[in-house]
Amino acid sequence: MKTDILTEKHKLGLGGVAIGTAFADITDEEAHEVLQKAWDLGIRYYDTSPWYGLTKSERRFGQFLQGKDRDDFVFSTKVGRLFKEVPKSEVPPTMWKNPLNYDFRHDYTADAIKKSIDESLERSGFDRIDIVYIHDLSEDQVGDRYPYFLKQAKEGAFKVLSELREQGIIKAWGMGVNKIEPILDCIEAADPDICLSATQYSILEHEDAVDRLLPAVKKAGVKLVSGAGYNSGFIAGRNRYNYKDVIPKGMTEKRDRIAEIAKKYNTDIVHAALQFVLAADEFAAIIPGASQPDQVHDNVEGLNAVIPPDFWNEIKSEGLIYEKAQIPDYR
Repeated sequence: MKTDILTEKHKLGLGGVAIGTAFADITDEEAHEVLQKAWDLGIRYYDTSPWYGLTKSERRFGQFLQGKDRDDFVFSTKVGRLFKEVPKSEVPPTMWKNPLNYDFRHDYTADAIKKSIDESLERSGFDRIDIVYIHDLSEDQVGDRYPYFLKQAKEGAFKVLSELREQGIIKAWGMGVNKIEPILDCIEAADPDICLSATQYSILEHEDAVDRLLPAVKKAGVKLVSGAGYNSGFIAGRNRYNYKDVIPKGMTEKRDRIAEIAKKYNTDIVHAALQFVLAADEFAAIIPGASQPDQVHDNVEGLNAVIPPDFWNEIKSEGLIYEKAQIPDYR
């Protein structure tokens, strides 16, 4: 029987992309302020990856959480890339604004997974990791090498993570990806517990996930965590969509219409977006990132906001959300 590692108190977490300098070069002090605000407001699920800032985010999370009761929070990180220190001139171009001096390679073999976990423990200063996600094993990241790396993971990562779970070294594992297919492939080949679904389910874009992903994870007894539930800031008004600068056709108009209806009901689209994700039974948590403390505060407000049922009925009747999608039930 799979254990639900994420409970009611973990349903709003903090993701580590922004703390890894994805959208702005935030300093150690600014990152600490974000983490402190999250802790003070009761957030007890923290997700990061060695990929974020080329190990910077993972180090920042670990440094902040040192001295906290290790049983008082859930910590997840990711495997699938190995990192080596290089001169600054040899750091590859990435999405990070100010990464540390590392190069990387994808590797989903058993030995690489063990090495990655050991290095994450060393960087974070923890004696254990609660959830390990297999990171970016999807075509949008590895291109036409996906079949090669999937085979590597089936023979390596999937097996070794199940063994580590059985040994009690980790509590749970799954995929951490931007696409639906890798999660379906993993469920077919192995027995994951929980998957990080990064850009597949938001108030703006969710039809494919409702039809294909949610039924599959429900049948397999696998829970989901939502990353990029705000489409990497687009819902909050940023000029980017799912980590890219290209905005899909019609999406700005759709966002603005939902925001307009939200205003009519004295709420806002960000709060609605958060609650929309958590309304789906399959989602155990949502982990928005933050580069400023007030963003964390707003997420907590959004979690606790009461949004009138008429808002949901109106956006559904206008076809702004899929008729089969779950909406919040405040009873």
